[in-house]
Formats: sequence, structure tokens, C-alpha cells
Amino acid sequence: MTDPALPPPPPASLVRPDAVLGVPVTHREVAANGARFHIAEAGDGPLVMLVHGFPQFWWTWRHQLVALADAGFRAVAMDLRGVGGSDRTPRGYDPANLALDITGVIRSLGEPDAALVGHDLGGYLAWTAAVMRPKLVRRLVVASMPHPRRWRSAMLADVRQSAASSHIWGFQRPWIPERQLTADDGELVGRLMRDWSGPRLPEDDAVETYRRAMCIPSTAHCAVEPYRWLVRSLARPDGVQFYRRMKRPVRVPTLHLHGSLDPVMRTRSAAGSGEYVEAPYRWRLFDGLGHFPHEEDPVAFSTELISWLKDAEPDR
Repeated sequence: MTDPALPPPPPASLVRPDAVLGVPVTHREVAANGARFHIAEAGDGPLVMLVHGFPQFWWTWRHQLVALADAGFRAVAMDLRGVGGSDRTPRGYDPANLALDITGVIRSLGEPDAALVGHDLGGYLAWTAAVMRPKLVRRLVVASMPHPRRWRSAMLADVRQSAASSHIWGFQRPWIPERQLTADDGELVGRLMRDWSGPRLPEDDAVETYRRAMCIPSTAHCAVEPYRWLVRSLARPDGVQFYRRMKRPVRVPTLHLHGSLDPVMRTRSAAGSGEYVEAPYRWRLFDGLGHFPHEEDPVAFSTELISWLKDAEPDR
């Protein structure tokens, strides 16, 4: 029997399609860190864990799921806490706990470690997971997101970066952001997807999918809660402790990907994150792409990703 106090489950046809790009995918729910997480997976081989950003869910990795499976990897895309088909819990949206969600899913899949790939907020959490649970992260790939300490300094000291990420400041208001994200069937989500992309705009059906996913009950609130923590904790003891903890270097090979036309995270803000990596670090700038390089040019993104994952000795 369903608890009437809980939001209804998301529509299966949206969150759990039988196939992506004509390729079958397997959907499962995995228990980790006190919650249940929806995952979509394809292929067999070394585990590659894909973590989405805002305003998306696991489906953003549909092209990479297929490409990685074809390349001999076990590709798993998860929905973050509160998004897609994962549990919508009343709390637990600070980056440390969200990072433990990710590493908990890796453990629950029975794998010793994973190559961790994160975009946007998922990239922020991937940086965090590599510091907090280094034994579970074999390699790290981050797209469109600087290291958390670089993000913090850019938001506080760079007026242009602060303006570029004005949506994060707007999320600090109570209730209003949630209403804006779901108004007119998620019209704002579609606008953000187009405004944040480069010249290669997302297809209409992709925009429609993200709009519908954001309108699943409680999703909008859960999606903005991590950003509320990021800002409100800047001067709080828990935030100071978190950023002090993030001084510890990343000690796994790292690939950092960024679109040259990203209007949300400036190239200047992302570049330089290698100072926090004591391992081979590769910076790759995609000319002419915006905030969603994995969707704007999936072939180039997947080619770069797979080539680097298969490189036994990635250069610094």
C-alpha cells in the first residue's frame, strides 16, 4: 500500500524507458546511504558511473551509455537523490552526503571501484567523492564544473562568475524557485537548456523530457536544495569544515572537460582546478560548445572520454 504522505512514483515511461537510442537498457533500484536510487545500465566490463547535473536526470547520459557499452564498459547512469526515479527524502542534500550516495551505489553494485563521470552538480559531487572515498574512484572525469574550492573562490571573488551563476543566488528564496521551475509545464527548464547551450541547441523532444521530469512532484524542491546548501553554508561551520576537507588533493587520474562557450561556468573559473590534483590531469576545452558538451556534441565528448578511459598511462 502506498503511503499517502509520500509523492506518487514518477511515470515509468519517462524515467524508465525500455531503450535509449534504440539500445535496450536495464533499470534497477539500488539501496545505498539510507535511500533507494534508480539506475540505468548497459554493457559489461569495468564500471563507469555517470552522474547528471541540473536541470536533468540520468537520461542526459543516453548517448554515453550506448557508446561506453559498445566500447566494452559497464555504463551506469544514476538519478541523484530527489530526482528522476530516486527517493525524495526530506533531507540529505549537502554535497558530502550526496557524494556518499554515489559511492554507496558503487558499493551496492558489487564493484571494487568505478571511473566516475560527473557533469555540472554531478561534477561537483564527483570531485567530492574522489576526495572522500578515493579507494572507490578509479578515475575521475568532470565536465562543466571547477573543483569545489575553485567554485567557491570564483563565486565570491569574480563578479562575472557570480553574475553567470545568478540562478544559484535566485535559488536561495523559499518556494519561489520551485514554482518557477514547474510553472507552465516546466517552461523555465526548457529556457535554461537553450540559454545554457552553445549554437547546437537541444532537440525539442529532449527539452520536453527534461520539462516533464522536473514537474514530477517534489523534484523541483529536491533539485534546488543542494544549491541552497552551497550558498548558505559559505559562512557556517559545516561549510567551512567541508571546504577545509576539500583541500585534500585528488590522487586519481583526472580528465577535465569544458565547453568554450559555457555561459554558466566560465572557462576562467574551471581552468586551474588541476592544482588540486596530485595525479595525471588532462584539461580539454571543446570549442563552440556550451554548458552541455555531452549532449551538444555527444560523438566528440564520448570519443574523448573513451579514449582517455582506455589510455593506460594518461599524461599530466
